[in-house]
Amino acid sequence: MDTTTAPHRAIKSFVLRQGRVTKAQEEALTNLWPIFGIEPSDTPLDFPTLFGRAAPVTLEIGFGNGDSLAQMAAAAPERDFIGIEVHTPGVGHLLKLIGDRGLQNVRVMNTDAVEILQQRIPVHSLDRVQLFFPDPWHKKKHHKRRIVQAPFVNLIATRLQMGGVFHLATDWQPYAEHMAEVLENDSNWLNLAQNTSYSPRPDSRPLTKFEQRGLRLGHGVWDLLYTTVNPSHL
Repeated sequence: MDTTTAPHRAIKSFVLRQGRVTKAQEEALTNLWPIFGIEPSDTPLDFPTLFGRAAPVTLEIGFGNGDSLAQMAAAAPERDFIGIEVHTPGVGHLLKLIGDRGLQNVRVMNTDAVEILQQRIPVHSLDRVQLFFPDPWHKKKHHKRRIVQAPFVNLIATRLQMGGVFHLATDWQPYAEHMAEVLENDSNWLNLAQNTSYSPRPDSRPLTKFEQRGLRLGHGVWDLLYTTVNPSHL
């Protein structure tokens, strides 16, 4: 696997705050992780072996409690999904949803997504990457912690197939503007929106309870959809 373009990122974009794992989540971690969890390894992932079939693969970075990812997987059984989340309660909750809904097209990782992209995702192997509501790190002195930076979006471009889609969403307008600026300054990307930086929310991205509450309060949400171009640059 080519790792020459993988950036070194010493500054983490997240703070690991482990909440309480409920009994149901603990049971899901015990019983379902061996089936749907991806164990730590240095070996690149082989998606057809992992899922038992060849299908387009969506990678979601930071899936939270997994509600929307489970909805997307149930609505698109023809696609395979890998979710990465650092917070163990969220991993347990998604595993419980997988079990409750009988989902077979989801695999789960409990680790740092950037390290996985660097070390385990083969070049040009993903059909889609999703990054929904990452920590905006509001204070200016913390902006360096934002996951969306030039090296990160370049790394994403190398892991997507040509024509693959990078879908981002945030409810913090300054971060949306930052995301758009970073992507517009990288020649690997073409904005799928017409005459604007932002796209309407696709039906494929479910509204979360948090987002619905924010919309009722008049808060905005910005979706950005970009596709990979310029294969000579990757």
